Amino acid sequence: MKSILTLLFLVGTFMSCTQEPNTLSVTSPSGNNGIDFQLNDDGEAFYRVQHNNGTVIDTSYMSFDFQNQKSLKENLTILNATTHSLNETWEMPWGEQKEVVNRYNELVVELEEATAPHRRFNIYFRAYDDGIGFRYEFLPQQGIDSIIIMDENTEFQLTEDYTTWWIPGDWDIYEHLYNTSKLSDLDAISKRNHQDLAQTNIPENAVNTPVTMRGENGLHLSFHEANLTDYAGMTLKVDNETYQLTSELVGSDRLGYKVKRALPFKTPWRTVQIADKATELIDSKLIVNLNEPNKLGDVSWFEPKKYVGIWWEMHIGKSTWDYAGSQDMNTFIEKLNPTGRHGATTENTKRYIDFAAKNNIKGVLVEGWNTGWEHWIGFEDREGVFDFVTPYPDYDLEGLTQYAKDKGVEIIMHNETSAAPRTYEQQLDTAYQLMHKLGIHSVKTGYVGKIIPNGEYHHGQWMVNHYRKVVEMGAKYQVAINAHEPIKATGLRRTYPNVIAREGLRGQEFNAWATDGGNPPEHLPIVAFTRMLAGPIDFTPGVFDIALPTKPDNQINTTLAQQLALYVVIYSPIQMACDLPENYEGQPAFQFIRDVGVDWDKTVVLNGEVGDFVTIARKERKTGNWFVGGITDENSRELTIDFDFLDEGVSYEAVIYKDAADAHYRDNPTAIDIESLDVVKGSTLSVDLAEGGGFAISLLKK
Repeated sequence: MKSILTLLFLVGTFMSCTQEPNTLSVTSPSGNNGIDFQLNDDGEAFYRVQHNNGTVIDTSYMSFDFQNQKSLKENLTILNATTHSLNETWEMPWGEQKEVVNRYNELVVELEEATAPHRRFNIYFRAYDDGIGFRYEFLPQQGIDSIIIMDENTEFQLTEDYTTWWIPGDWDIYEHLYNTSKLSDLDAISKRNHQDLAQTNIPENAVNTPVTMRGENGLHLSFHEANLTDYAGMTLKVDNETYQLTSELVGSDRLGYKVKRALPFKTPWRTVQIADKATELIDSKLIVNLNEPNKLGDVSWFEPKKYVGIWWEMHIGKSTWDYAGSQDMNTFIEKLNPTGRHGATTENTKRYIDFAAKNNIKGVLVEGWNTGWEHWIGFEDREGVFDFVTPYPDYDLEGLTQYAKDKGVEIIMHNETSAAPRTYEQQLDTAYQLMHKLGIHSVKTGYVGKIIPNGEYHHGQWMVNHYRKVVEMGAKYQVAINAHEPIKATGLRRTYPNVIAREGLRGQEFNAWATDGGNPPEHLPIVAFTRMLAGPIDFTPGVFDIALPTKPDNQINTTLAQQLALYVVIYSPIQMACDLPENYEGQPAFQFIRDVGVDWDKTVVLNGEVGDFVTIARKERKTGNWFVGGITDENSRELTIDFDFLDEGVSYEAVIYKDAADAHYRDNPTAIDIESLDVVKGSTLSVDLAEGGGFAISLLKK
């Protein structure tokens, strides 16, 4: 195929210049998605995307602006074009499914400027049945060893005014509520100065990705990027009048540019997932497929797990992260005066370990164990605050690690950086050596606050490279990374399977302390079709004490049944049972958390519409048991489950946890019914979901 395409292209170049410009095309294996590439009369590069013979992205131009070089935009010529096809199946060491099919057709276009300095670059287009991706490759230039990118101008020209689910293009944080609007009404600037966020920077009318859209005919598009490596994160500027999106890279005020790279290099992939119905977006594996294969080999040292921990009690005001209250940074540990409210004590941690061991929970997260919490937030000078190897006097790090091991439980390390990454990098090797020595194989990192040094942002190239350093250090010492306040997920978990989860959204903690009433019921039915398309989410479900008695102005805006459903719906290889141990004691519904899997052989999306509802079934790898979760927004609804996904010839005991008849996320959130029945492949079941409700089903092989 490669030689045929090249021949046709060469024939085309000798045709009369008065004819239509040459079009280079590639289609997906099934032919449903196609990409056309052309140059206009001025030598400017543009592309189009078709789906089922209809144009979904119209003429969209591609150019770059540089420092100390003219823009790479016009006077381009096509030197060559080749194609390549791949059809492989690769195995996830952990994930939503065991096997992933990676099947695409690729077009590589080699371009050169017709005028001096005759710069050359390539564009790679890949057409999949679930979407498309493309990236740029910058080639060596005579006398130049690196380039500085001031702007990447990649356009996505939409053909209609899509209904859009979006968060603003904040350079610092993704913890915004999703908005639903027409593209023409999208106003990101109005989301500036959020009172509940520790840091935020929204410079223009742009959105963060993934951003998901639905057209008038039901077509769904989701825009994102894959394999974000040594480059700035991409937001998308929105033209409300023309429905055009344009890439806007996160910049560095400190350095005065967006990206600096040594030549040659390839950019991240720009991706568009394309689906005829919403559920197909969740089915898509486009993002991970556009990343490189596993570089780490065997990662069996990390096991997917459920965990509990000393975390939620701080958010509801029961205890504190700090040991001694506000302290001068120069105060020595032996002079600290404990407040008596410190959560990460040896005694309290043993209580969580004992609870975990008794309830089939394999991990215990401990926040606030290390020195520095007295001066970590709200201060401009946070360099050198945290010590990532020194525990507070009331926390026996080594003794507790052994105590947990003896009970079949693993401590999950916590490293909050207070957005001072240089301090963290100075201690990275020492901190990760400590984890390795103790047999701790996962860490939750955090980056709350404005980045130090001033002028850098969480999503810029400098921080992208910092996050990667942490991942590589973790790989060196067999430590898996769960990053909070992270850079976005772009499928790196395929290449580095120690990238297990991240926050990167407005999480459960906002329900405990946000001043705007917490996450509304539509939040997670949107998240499932937006943020979750990027990768695993550490959302921390499992609140049973939904009324939050210590927080009279706050409440969880879900029913108890929906909290259970989230263990299936919102994917992560680590799932927290975030509530206090005493709130689970004597609760029959807690049995679902004991039973539910975290590592899956297969995933089936049964139904769903963005922002309304979604139901997902997953088959556990080790046991072959299935689990089903369904959630709804503020509207009650009836959903019918067809168990045709079950294995042939196997009988299952279905334990159903569902909203009681009088349940309501505000008025009666903990009302739940639990019932059992036998089901087989082909059985059906209708379930009523209350407002803000849900259901969870354990399907245990008999």
